[in-house]
Amino acid sequence: MATPTPLFAQLQRLVTEQRNPRSMDIDILPTIDILRIINAEDQTVPHAVAEELPYIARAVDLVTQAFKQGGRLFYVGAGTSGRLGILDASECPPTFGTPPEMVQGIMAGGPKAVFQSQEGAEDLAANGEEAVRAADVTSKDVVCGIAASRRTPFVVGAVAEARRKGAQTLYVTCNPRSEFNLEVDVAICVVVGPEVVMGSTRMKSGTAQKLVLNMITTASMIRLGKVYQNMMVDLQMTAEKLVERSRRTVMAVTGMDYAAATHVLEAAGGHVKTALVMILGNVSRQEAVRRLDSAGGFVRGALAKEVEN
Repeated sequence: MATPTPLFAQLQRLVTEQRNPRSMDIDILPTIDILRIINAEDQTVPHAVAEELPYIARAVDLVTQAFKQGGRLFYVGAGTSGRLGILDASECPPTFGTPPEMVQGIMAGGPKAVFQSQEGAEDLAANGEEAVRAADVTSKDVVCGIAASRRTPFVVGAVAEARRKGAQTLYVTCNPRSEFNLEVDVAICVVVGPEVVMGSTRMKSGTAQKLVLNMITTASMIRLGKVYQNMMVDLQMTAEKLVERSRRTVMAVTGMDYAAATHVLEAAGGHVKTALVMILGNVSRQEAVRRLDSAGGFVRGALAKEVEN
């Protein structure tokens, strides 16, 4: 007679693996009612994220400090969690002008698992440890584990190895803090409750993780001066859309017309920050670059009267 395995017992206890009483009859409902249930459950996610804002703020401060010291941020995950980490990492260079190595995603199963499920790849902690060693993680870096269940061996192993290397560690999970027993610098425990479809953590859990990762990188980049007012000013003009967005940014901040904004951007080497300081400070490109360097990359600082000439 088969007996329950330790893993079976562990999964039974997880909040993310429970049945949702509000969707018990979802299989017999009309389409519109199915969607209403999913939508109603999704609306609970931002409230759960809000409860973790103090911990997310601590994570942002750690990441920002690491970036200032030349460190990197690594997201580590399997399945949906890993793909969300890779998505967030891949958006940083075009959005904030960061080098690709500054924010990276490590995925259980490697690159092929991004497009095709490799579920067994997450089952060995040793694989996570090896992935961290292969990434040459150092004490200057931050490693953020992402696992809705918390228990994913690949992620647990990766974070443990990162700590052994002296890196700062974060963990994003969707189970309660009272059940979190890993050694990390900051745990972010967004309890979204049972999924509409039991155990399908690509749903509310995935949404919660995406919101948290958005916050970590966006707030860190703001703290590094990569946003002026509420506009991206370090974006890379690597696509037609980004070229036009750069022009729109200069126009919105300065009141210039399209032709003038285009001319100044060309004179600034395509760098929005430099163009803004040139216009608003009425200075040359060389002086704008000097002021930005003196102000640590912040446009407001570069425009301040106390900036030395």
